[in-house]
Amino acid sequence: MTAPTPKASGALRTIGELSAETGLPHHVLRYWETRFPALRPLTRAGNRRYYRPEDAALVRRIDRLLNHEGYTIRGVQQLLAAEAKGEPEDGIATALTAIRDALVDALARDGRG
Repeated sequence: MTAPTPKASGALRTIGELSAETGLPHHVLRYWETRFPALRPLTRAGNRRYYRPEDAALVRRIDRLLNHEGYTIRGVQQLLAAEAKGEPEDGIATALTAIRDALVDALARDGRG
């Protein structure tokens, strides 16, 4: 018996294939579908799920945020919602604004601003 041929990068993935690729159990993927509106795989007869490449990328991102960067589910929901609206991450934007303002003030005090 020969090994299965790997799928093309743009091919649809079943929940089993995505689970095997990411190491996430099926029930976690199904749960995330209820918590993250952007994660909407195609469903076919028998409620079979087929994940598009963008769905698979979102699953990997959610996994990274939750399991490696310490975000909570609510935090990831807020981050994805803000990105969908085109808003920057609040923490990063606030920090960068504060740094910029401090530099402007320092340059003004030094006579270079």
